[in-house]
Amino acid sequence: GSPALLPAARRVAAAARVAADPDEDLTVAAEPGDERTALCVPLATGGRHYGVLVCARDSASYTAPEAEFLRFLTERAASHIRHAREHDAVSSIIGKLQRALLAEPGRPHPNLDVAIRYLPVGHSALVGGDWCETVRLHFGRTLLVVGDVMGHGLEAAVDMTAYRSSLRYIASADLPPHRVLRQLDDMASDEPERRPATCLLAQIDPNRGLVTLASAGHLPPFVIDADGRATPLPVPVGPPLGTGLGGYEPATFRMAPGQTLILFTDGLVERRGEDIDRSLDRLGAIDFGTSPGLDDILDTVVTRLDARNTEDDVAALAARLRPRSGPQPG
Repeated sequence: GSPALLPAARRVAAAARVAADPDEDLTVAAEPGDERTALCVPLATGGRHYGVLVCARDSASYTAPEAEFLRFLTERAASHIRHAREHDAVSSIIGKLQRALLAEPGRPHPNLDVAIRYLPVGHSALVGGDWCETVRLHFGRTLLVVGDVMGHGLEAAVDMTAYRSSLRYIASADLPPHRVLRQLDDMASDEPERRPATCLLAQIDPNRGLVTLASAGHLPPFVIDADGRATPLPVPVGPPLGTGLGGYEPATFRMAPGQTLILFTDGLVERRGEDIDRSLDRLGAIDFGTSPGLDDILDTVVTRLDARNTEDDVAALAARLRPRSGPQPG
């Protein structure tokens, strides 16, 4: 573990091989008359060896202060190497947890087409606090969900998974959207450590062309007509989930063939220093063209609003009634 002086500079390679092995003694023979010197300092900290630093020169031998200074440098270097490897190990574990949390949304009924985009903030993140969901209900109906847990990263993702699981359980009772939010709020408020979340529900009944909406502190959805014009839908906004305040109300509208409903989290439109109404106006000003596909709509939104470079997670869901032939049930 101590710096070793080597009179033979040309033996540096051999010295490095020996010094890198903690079970070997560093002993390199000197050649008479060779004034070149080398210094090998182990890269070690906390009982772990990571290699060796080899210094060589054709002048006087290294002094004790020089050797001590190099020892100090190698200890710092070894410490950084250890921290980097520990960080890589933790990142690998987090990645596995994130992939486990990033469950696929449920499948809608065949009479509804759906497309989803999910963009977590940060280059290393796979999942954050935003989510999209589709839940099959009875009689050909589908419940569409977007939600946004306060915060980012793995902690928000854990709470997101809790909200998501609870919502699936509550929605299986086939309740109206505002009652789903009420029960979800009650459940979340009983867990003080769970972060608040906003959520928007849209229950679509293709047989009747009817959409029932309910919002817990969430931004309104937009409807895009067949000509590519986007307009917001008015929805009564209740408190975020987890507050225990309740007070959610439904809103309904008729969904015509060719129209597209788009639900999204605030990361899609919000920008630092910009009023939220202005942010929503930017979305409403986008011309999506005639009869755009669902993937085309989401790609256009992400590109035009520069959603890949935002400071927040982004989740967006687009849905459209699928044309069907033959008589339809009443």
